[in-house]
Amino acid sequence: MDIKKTLLWVVFSVSGVMLFNNWQIAQGNNPLPFLVPPSTVTNPQKSNLSQADSTPKVTESKGVNVNAPTLGPDINTAVNIKTITLKNNLIEIEISTKGATVTKAILKQHLEDNEPIVLLQSQKNNTYLARSGLIATGTDLANHNDIYQEKVIAEGQQASFVVDKNGVTLEKTFTLKPDSYILEVQNKITNHGTLPLNAFLYSEIVRDDNTKSESQFYSTFTGAAVYTDQQKYHEVAFSDIEKNKVKIPTALVKGENGWIAMVQHYFASAWIPDTANAREIYFDKLDNQLFRIGLKSELPSLAAGSNTIQKATLFIGPEEDALLKEIAPGFDLIKDYGHLTIIAKPLFWLLNEIHHIVQNWGWAIIVLTILIKLVFFPLSAASYKSMARMKEVQPRLVQMKEQYKNDPQKLNAAMMEMYKKEKINPLGGCLPVLIQIPVFISLYWVLLLSVEMRGAPWLGWIHDLSKPDTLLSDLVGLSTPIGVLPILMAISMFIQTKLNPTPPDPVQAKVMLYMPLAFSLMFFFFPSGLVLYYIVNNVLSIAQQWQINNMFGTKQS
Repeated sequence: MDIKKTLLWVVFSVSGVMLFNNWQIAQGNNPLPFLVPPSTVTNPQKSNLSQADSTPKVTESKGVNVNAPTLGPDINTAVNIKTITLKNNLIEIEISTKGATVTKAILKQHLEDNEPIVLLQSQKNNTYLARSGLIATGTDLANHNDIYQEKVIAEGQQASFVVDKNGVTLEKTFTLKPDSYILEVQNKITNHGTLPLNAFLYSEIVRDDNTKSESQFYSTFTGAAVYTDQQKYHEVAFSDIEKNKVKIPTALVKGENGWIAMVQHYFASAWIPDTANAREIYFDKLDNQLFRIGLKSELPSLAAGSNTIQKATLFIGPEEDALLKEIAPGFDLIKDYGHLTIIAKPLFWLLNEIHHIVQNWGWAIIVLTILIKLVFFPLSAASYKSMARMKEVQPRLVQMKEQYKNDPQKLNAAMMEMYKKEKINPLGGCLPVLIQIPVFISLYWVLLLSVEMRGAPWLGWIHDLSKPDTLLSDLVGLSTPIGVLPILMAISMFIQTKLNPTPPDPVQAKVMLYMPLAFSLMFFFFPSGLVLYYIVNNVLSIAQQWQINNMFGTKQS
């Protein structure tokens, strides 16, 4: 009993601290120091791309070898840099003649504050871009610092960029597929010299860690990601790159599938190179807050006058489940549910199938929650029956606690004797609940990570299931989100608490009584879709528990 009391106080205290911290942020004040996420700490001394204009360095070795980057001055600042725009109905991409680098990507159908999301961009305090180039031992070849000559092949759909450097020509052709977030990149390398050329083609993504958490009450991963056939999917935190703690193997043999990515909540970018060459993955910290992940492909030896064509795919877009599966092996793992993937993926599949029928994500959440409740009905019934029996003997437990208040051993013995006589299992109400926890946690992550919820309405005032319910705060002009759904959530939790047996400990009983209020305040900052799921689950639990309580009440009378 003392352990339960301690745990409850810990949960209650942490909830209070987090609520106060979120209130501080909502009022424009600084968050509590120990709750500042590392990714949100900014450095006013951060430079722009002056130190990002570095290429991977290669030394003589067999296979692919990656060393620390060589930092050099930007020699092209005086040149007039142009941009070419490719676009379709889903995305608009800008490619700079400096390095033939993708410097901007606008997702037309995903809005933030009624404006299309700009995922990739190159600004003073916000850097996120995709680039590529050539490197070789002892020879300076075309890289992302050079100025390319541009040529529009098909307006808004295809463009080519070419540069000659030290007897080697690199021509990049970008093709934006219609109705797609995929940019196909063809690299044609021609050796105009008199000697064979042994070089590497690198493709990398550079971004800063100026990421802003959606809420202090939940967090999602932002950072680099890697996939190989051998090692499968791994997320790589910026902090691990900074501390040189990346432990995953980085070499890929010919024919092995592999790709690199930068991921964040709902969106990702990724290079998927040709598998015909040996490759190696590399990570670097370029500046105080600027990081990169790259793939170096070992090109076939080019004789004098010969050329080779290397193809790659650049994805920039949302983490839509159906979309990811079609891009590359293992690419759907970018939508990472962690250890609960084996449960979460079937749940999302079922949620998606329900959505195809009801054509509304809010109603799909409700239907799915009902189906899960029906599946677990026998377990829930066993749990509620046990709690009903516990509630029945509650007065006797209170008397025992008073009678043996100075002798814990006799109290425990008396309680065990009563449980044995009445055929009550004290853990009977807990075990069925524990079995269901992984499923409900999986559903939590499904709803939190699904970009399909962005901008998805339910009914009435709920216009976006990925955003908090702000109906009441909007009516009175408050910046802190206050909505109807969290209030309904609090009411449902309070009713559930009253239906449960009252703890014999008065302090514990008060904590249990105030917990719904604390959690409802936390849920003010949660996405509406998540709150809706919890409300439906609570309402179904209340109905089931009320029915079982009535059955036992009738039986005992």
